[in-house]
Amino acid sequence: MKQGLKFFFIHFFVIAFFIIAALAYFSPVLQGKVMYQHDIVQYTGMAKEQNDFRKANDQEPYWTNSAFGGMPTYQLGANYPHNYVKQLDRIIRFLPRPADYLFLYFIGFYILLCCLKVDYKLAIIGAFAFGFSTYLIIILGAGHNSKAHAVAYLPVLLAGIVLVFRKKYLWGFVLTALAMALEISANHYQMTYYFMLLVLVLGIVYLIYAIEEKEIKHYFISVGLLLVAVTLGIAANATGLMATKEYADWSTRGKSELTINPDGSAKEDTGGLSKEYITQWSYGISESLNLFVPRLFGGASQENLGEDSKSFNYLLDKGLPRSSALDFVSGLPLYWGEQPITSGPAYLGAVIFFLFILGLFLVKGKHKWWLLIGTIISLILSWGKNFSALTDFMIDYFPLYDKFRAVSSIQIVLELCVPVLAILALKKLFMDKVPQADKMKSLKFAAGIVFGLGVLLFVLKGAFHFVGAADDNLRMTGLEELPEMLRLDRKAVYTSDLLRSLGFVLVTSLLIWFYLKEKLMMNIVIIAIGVLVVVDLVGVDLRYVNDDNFVSKRKMLEPFKETAADKLIAEDDGVFRVFDQTDGFDSAKTAYFHQSITGYHAAKPAGMQDLFNFHIYNGNLSVLNMLNIKYVIQQDKEGNSFPIENPNANGNAWFIKELKTVENADVEIKVLDSLNTKNVAVVNTSKFKNISAGQFIVDSTATITLTHYQPNQLTYTFNNDNEGVIVFSEMYYKNGWIATIDGRESDYFKVNYVLRAMKVPAGKHTIDFIFKPEVVEVGSKISLASSIVLGLVIICGLGFSFWRSRKEEKA
Repeated sequence: MKQGLKFFFIHFFVIAFFIIAALAYFSPVLQGKVMYQHDIVQYTGMAKEQNDFRKANDQEPYWTNSAFGGMPTYQLGANYPHNYVKQLDRIIRFLPRPADYLFLYFIGFYILLCCLKVDYKLAIIGAFAFGFSTYLIIILGAGHNSKAHAVAYLPVLLAGIVLVFRKKYLWGFVLTALAMALEISANHYQMTYYFMLLVLVLGIVYLIYAIEEKEIKHYFISVGLLLVAVTLGIAANATGLMATKEYADWSTRGKSELTINPDGSAKEDTGGLSKEYITQWSYGISESLNLFVPRLFGGASQENLGEDSKSFNYLLDKGLPRSSALDFVSGLPLYWGEQPITSGPAYLGAVIFFLFILGLFLVKGKHKWWLLIGTIISLILSWGKNFSALTDFMIDYFPLYDKFRAVSSIQIVLELCVPVLAILALKKLFMDKVPQADKMKSLKFAAGIVFGLGVLLFVLKGAFHFVGAADDNLRMTGLEELPEMLRLDRKAVYTSDLLRSLGFVLVTSLLIWFYLKEKLMMNIVIIAIGVLVVVDLVGVDLRYVNDDNFVSKRKMLEPFKETAADKLIAEDDGVFRVFDQTDGFDSAKTAYFHQSITGYHAAKPAGMQDLFNFHIYNGNLSVLNMLNIKYVIQQDKEGNSFPIENPNANGNAWFIKELKTVENADVEIKVLDSLNTKNVAVVNTSKFKNISAGQFIVDSTATITLTHYQPNQLTYTFNNDNEGVIVFSEMYYKNGWIATIDGRESDYFKVNYVLRAMKVPAGKHTIDFIFKPEVVEVGSKISLASSIVLGLVIICGLGFSFWRSRKEEKA
């Protein structure tokens, strides 16, 4: 009983400590402020119509017309029936954002280390090492919340797997199923997929050891239990997964219908994203040393150089006022690596890096090998096009690898593995019975390697050019010598951060040496190392994510400022689309105020992306007309935006005089070059074999009017003396939209590559399009059943534990 109370109080106070730490780092949340996150700003624009509808009607629309001409809301925070996992997740994330994610980092990693039988004091250090890892803080600053969310649950999922292999079958099963459910609910499947590569490595290593130790039966029992647990966790999120799969096939993540590029050349057939797009963010091979020295390659694409920089003094010499010079150097491209842009280095911490190297010598057995192999594989794969042999193999042959972009993100695997091995090294030093000679020998080897690496980096400093890709653009400002000054600043931070990292390693190695020589007590050394880890990482984190990132809550709730052009357009109460040429394709600003053909999403509707690539970028007005672009926003010479009304927009729907057929998607999209979309439509018979070409009589009395608009329901009334074909300026999506004429379900088909069309009878009739996705209905039933099973398993587990503890007390 006393042991149980001690166990409870230790973990209770650890949790409280993590809460305080998370709130301390993100202290502006206590003042009611929120972090300004670019991706969340864009999400707010994308989800505006959906959220407004939800508030007004207390239901989910599951479709929005405000972005990309129309798309499902499955990836925009849609709420599904019986999604009890999401409700549990909201309870766990009780702190204000982003402190909630930082707390999740801490507690998840702490659980993992406890399941690896690490003492709670060392587990706290590990939790801080993981949670304050610079990359994990930077993604919060950038607004990659779903990525942070998914990463935070990975250690818990790994903990469940470890417990099962430790023969803690019941609680390992429960923890795995629950963690998998929460992981999938986080809705960043790329992170989950990369983690499963680590699990594959772990499984192979465990199998080798099972064969050696003659534990094959236990191994396959464990694998079987884990497969059931993972399946149960996945099934609890059935709706979201099924909806995502359905949408992914329609998006740029799916297989393209086209076999040609806009210039007529053959399109690379990857079945997913192109290799160029997948590897656009590839970590440089030498840049990987940022894991040890934060600004070895400059840090961020926009970094504050401060008053002590060469660039600042150069600007003062050029006559710039002090305030102007400070503003100028607050966002210079200090980064000079190979990635297109970066918000900061993936710094693991010099102390943790050193302890990881120490662990390679001190830690023995299977944990060392799967952690090391996982680290190496994730590092090499993060190099992307810089190590094309392995990357191309994975894209071409490994299932689903070509569905994800930014391969550098796979470093989340080493972000997990490195601190685990580092803390296991401390466990060996302080807790396990390891010969003193082995400890001292391991310390000497680790210190020699790390300091040797430091010396090598000093020697190689002259071999680096320190020139950034965008440096030549700085000369256009008239400051000819600024690129050279910036190059000197990059050299300076290279040296200063290298000395900084080596300083932390020196202090850490001395602390361990004094402990091994019995000159310092164990608890003092543990506390000192913990402080070093936090000071090291937080010191770098604050360069990139700090109080300056926070703004008033209103600025995030209303992130876009309404322009004069937006106000003028808002006076038109019709239903139409707006194309803001000043904003580009990758912005959700227009979607915040109007229905738009642009937006911000990692998986855009493929059809709209193709229309931009083939036609809209080339100024094809006929395509804009068929998309019902009534207003185009442009800028004058002074930079003021103004709307131009397009009198030729086709409207919400129209009768056509002719329906032409083509044999494939290539011809269909090319025909739009010269198609009079007001009178003619084209259908791809390879997709719609029962639709034939024809001509139709459309007299002056024929009318069709949109009489009711909601994002998930559109009602039209039409009157025509003849049978005909109506084209709607709405995106064709085959799953979920139900069309009826006078209440009777009717077929519709795709024309003009992206739009809906329908054959209609003569006379006066009413057409309804209602979005009622079957995937939500079916998925919700599966989620409900799985949640019930998962709940029963947890209850049975608690009951069994209570029964066993009572039995042990009586004994």
